Parts: sequence; C-alpha cells; structure tokens
Amino acid sequence: MRPHLDEVADDMIQEIQTRVREYDRPGEGPYSSTLRLAVERVLHYFVERVADPKEPDSSVIDFFRTIGRGEAGEGRSLDAVQTAMRVGGMVAWRRMAEGAAALEVPARTLGAVGEALMLFQDELAAAAGEGYAQAKAAVAGEMQRRRKRLLDLLFADPPAAPEAIADLAAAAHWPIPRTVAAVALGQETRQPTAFPPDILSDLGRRTPALIIPDPDGPGRAKLVDRALSGSLAVVGPTVPLNEAARSIEWARKTLGLAERGVIGATTGVIRSVEHMSTLILFQDEELITSLARLRLAPLSHLRSSQQDRLAETLLAWLQSGRNANEVAMRLHVHPQTVRYRLRQLEELFGDQLLDPDLRFDLEIVLRARALLGDRPGEQIIPSTGEAVGDTAEVVSFRR
Repeated sequence: MRPHLDEVADDMIQEIQTRVREYDRPGEGPYSSTLRLAVERVLHYFVERVADPKEPDSSVIDFFRTIGRGEAGEGRSLDAVQTAMRVGGMVAWRRMAEGAAALEVPARTLGAVGEALMLFQDELAAAAGEGYAQAKAAVAGEMQRRRKRLLDLLFADPPAAPEAIADLAAAAHWPIPRTVAAVALGQETRQPTAFPPDILSDLGRRTPALIIPDPDGPGRAKLVDRALSGSLAVVGPTVPLNEAARSIEWARKTLGLAERGVIGATTGVIRSVEHMSTLILFQDEELITSLARLRLAPLSHLRSSQQDRLAETLLAWLQSGRNANEVAMRLHVHPQTVRYRLRQLEELFGDQLLDPDLRFDLEIVLRARALLGDRPGEQIIPSTGEAVGDTAEVVSFRR
C-alpha cells in the first residue's frame, strides 16, 4: 500500500472537494493545505496501523479532536467533516479493492483490511465528535458565566452604569429589553426545561433567580406558568431594566411570605402585584406588632379561643360595613351570636369603635393577625392576665 499513498491522497482530495461543498476551495491556500495534511496523515497512520496494530500512534486521533474543536469554534457543525471522512473511506476502499484484485489477495484478507478501515473511520469520527463537544461545552460554560455576571449586575443596588450592562449583555449575547421582571424561586425548584434563551437564570444562588425580558409580551405569562408549574416561584413587578433590583426585592419578600404561609401557595407561580397590600402590611413587622399590642390591648386578658372569635368577628364587622347580618353570613354563625360578640367588643373597646382612624388601625392589625393564622410564635396579640370564661356565648346561641 505504501508506494501508492501519494496517488491515493490526490484521489481522495479531488473526490472530497467534488462532493463536499465546504472543502471546494481553489488554489493552494491554508484551507487546501490543511485538507492535504489531514488526508496524508490519515493514510500513513492507517497503513502503519495495519502493519503493526500493537503500537498505534495517538497523534492522528488528537489531530481529529483538534479538527472537531476548530469546527465548533467556527460555529459550524460536524456534517462536512463526517461527509469528508465517508468519501475518503470510499476512495480508500475502492483503491484497496482494485489492488487486491490485481494481487489476487484472498477474500478473507481483504475483508480484514476492510473491517480495520471501518473501525478506523469510527475512531476518527468519535475523536472529532469529542473535540467538538468539549469546545461547545467550554463555550456554553463561558456564556453561562457571563449571563450569571449579567444577572448580578442587573440586581446590583445602586444600579450599575448602563454602559457596563450594555457591554456585558453584548458579550453574553443577550438583547437588551425595555422592561423586565425578576423571579425568585423556592429552594426546591426543579430545573426548568422550557425557557427560551433570552431568559437569564442562576439556579445556584442562595435564592435562585431569573430575569424575564418583556414579561407582559404575548404568551410570556403562560410560558412562565408552564415552565415553573412544579415549583414555588414569585414574579416581581414589571419594571424598566435599570430597576431590576427593585423587582427582585419585592419578589424575594413575597416568596418569604409564601414560604411562611402568609400568602397561601406552596407551588406554582405567584405574582407580587397581586399581593401588594399584604407586602405593604408586612413591610415592617415590628411596627405592625407594636400597633397590634396597642390597638388590641382590650383583648389581651382573654383566653386564646375568645381572642380568636372576637378578633374574627371584629374584622368581619369592619370589612362588611358594620352590618351584623352580613357578618353572620361571612362567619357562618347565627346573627344573635354576632350581636352578642359585638356587645362584648363594645364593652371592651368602647368609643374606639366610633373613631374612623382607630377603626382603620384595627382593620390593619386584624388583617395581619388573620394572615398569620395559627402558626406558633407568630401571633401578634400576646396573652396577659387571667382567662375569662366563655360559656355565655353558647347560652346566647342556644337562645
């Protein structure tokens, strides 16, 4: 085989350039030189391997890994390389078959050489694929690192300079939108699989987060809901790009309230804008607790069960325009029971129930109390003093 290698190389190059458009480069430029170098190295390696299969030279395999990395770096697929290898193998097999016929080589020997040729082609293709995958992974990893840095920059407070954001966005191949919404994810978030590439994500941070460009655009809300349906996720308000830090701040606060059970959801997508009053209410919990101790002090000497009933009744009364019948319907109790409780409240609070400002304060703290519910350690009416019996209400209801 050795005396014919130059001739076979010429045949291979001509056939490859004819059949593979990407390799049809006229002249003796660097592309043609690289093609000839590859073909000659492959042919010599194959012949030496047939002559002595015990000591294979790995340089050709490494060479094809480099070719694979180069194709990835140029943004091309491996289709042209793989087609060229198939065409080269076809030319090699044709020449070997012709030589075997002229030399009357036994069929068993020719079959063994053909099998070696196919195995060799598979190794070269695998090496090119390995190099290609390595390069793509490196590019993807660098792009992901840039996107994470961009996410950090957008969440910075005070906001980063627009020029810095624009430069990093260009490096991360992220088109700059007019508006964004930040998303805070619960710790048990599963890996989303349906996000388009324009959504920035970092699931490795302490509070996993996303940035959604153009969140109010057609179909975007459904896309987010579908992708995060199995996770607890909070979408912050839509804001201009330079206010992304504000969106993630509100998203994180909403997530914290949801994880405590104040906002009733354990999975699915929550939108901060739908819970703004609750967010305002819990913006300063120390302040709301202090206000509760002041305004709900008349209930503090009662036992917990009485506190709960009277607080529930007072909130319903404030929310229903102070209509006892509507309160009864809301609480699913008899109107006479409501009236009895209201008399108790009048005795406890006195003229405070006539003052609009005080009624407003009472509704605020009672809403907070109702949202906190029965979670231990989170009640905002501390019990002090001895409990008072509560049998009178039962008697009144029976009457």
